[in-house]
Amino acid sequence: MAFSKDNLKGFVLALLSSFFIGSSFIIKKKGLRRAAAASGVRAGVGGFTYLLEPLWWVGMAIMIVGEVANFVAYAFAPAVLVTPLGALSIIVSAVLAHFILHEKLPQLGILGCVMCIAGSIIIVIHAPQESPITSVQEIWSLATQPAFLLYVASVIVLVFILIFHFAPRCGNTNALVFIGICSLMGSLSVMSVKALGTSLKLTFEGKNQLLYPDTWFFMLVVAICVIMQMNYLNKALDTFNTAVVSPIYYVMFTSLTILASVIMFKDWDGQTAASIISEICGFVVVLSGTILLHTTKDFERIQRFEFWELLTIGIAKRISTHELWIRSKSA
Repeated sequence: MAFSKDNLKGFVLALLSSFFIGSSFIIKKKGLRRAAAASGVRAGVGGFTYLLEPLWWVGMAIMIVGEVANFVAYAFAPAVLVTPLGALSIIVSAVLAHFILHEKLPQLGILGCVMCIAGSIIIVIHAPQESPITSVQEIWSLATQPAFLLYVASVIVLVFILIFHFAPRCGNTNALVFIGICSLMGSLSVMSVKALGTSLKLTFEGKNQLLYPDTWFFMLVVAICVIMQMNYLNKALDTFNTAVVSPIYYVMFTSLTILASVIMFKDWDGQTAASIISEICGFVVVLSGTILLHTTKDFERIQRFEFWELLTIGIAKRISTHELWIRSKSA
C-alpha cells in the first residue's frame, strides 16, 4: 500500500517527537546533576533546587515540544503507525546517555535498539491509510458505533474494578494493577487526542469545528483521561522499579491503543491479511526490543548492587575475623 502524504507527515512528526522526548530526559538529568552538585541535595530525597537550574527547564521545554509534535502526529496518521514509534524515544535516550552521561550501553542494549528500529520500519512500510475525515461529526459517529461503545464500557468497568477492588488489596504488591488502570485510560485518551487533533487541524484549514459541542466533549475526555493516566502512572513509578514499570506499561498501553484505534477508526479495513500480519510482527519486534533494552538496564543495575553488597559482606567478615584474632591473642 502506498505511503500517503498524511502518513508521511505523521511519521515525521512522530520521529521528531521521539527525538525531542528522548533527548529531554538526558538534558533534564544533566540539569538535576548540576543542581545536586550545587546544593548538595538530590531531587530524589526531596530537593527542589533543580527548579532554579536553566538546563532543567530547557529539557522540560524540549519535552513539551515533543509532546505537542506527538499530539499533532495523531491528527495526520493512524495510531497503529504513531503509537509504536514512541519506542524510538527510548533509543534516543539510551544512545545519548551512552555518549553524554557516560552510561554504558551494553551489547544486548544495542541489539534492543536495532530491533526497535527494524520493527518500526516494518510498521511504517505496512501502515494503513485512513479515510479522509471532513468534520468532527464524522468522528463522533465513529465514537458512538456499537463496537467502540462496547470497548469504552468494558474499559470503564475494568478501571472501576481495578480501582475499588484490586488497588486497595494488592495495588502496592502487583504492578499490573496501577499500570492496567493508566494503560486502559491511556487508550481512551489517545482516541480523544486523535479526535481533538483532527478537529483542530480542520479548524486551521478553514472548517471551524469549535462551533460543535463534540469538539469540546473530546477536549473534556482528554483532560479527564490524562489526569487519571498520570495519577496512576506516578503511583506505579513511586511503588515499583522503573525498569519493571516502563516495559509493562509500554506493552499494555500500545496494545490497547492499537486495539481501540482498530475498533474506532477501522484502521485495518481494506488491508490485506499479509499487511496486517506484517504490522503485528513489526509491533512484536518493537515490543521485544523495548523489553530487552529495559531488562538489560535492570540486569546491570542488579549486578552492580550484588557486587557492592558482596564486597561489603566480604569486608565485614574480614574485619570480624581480624577482631576475633586480636581478642584471642589478648586473652
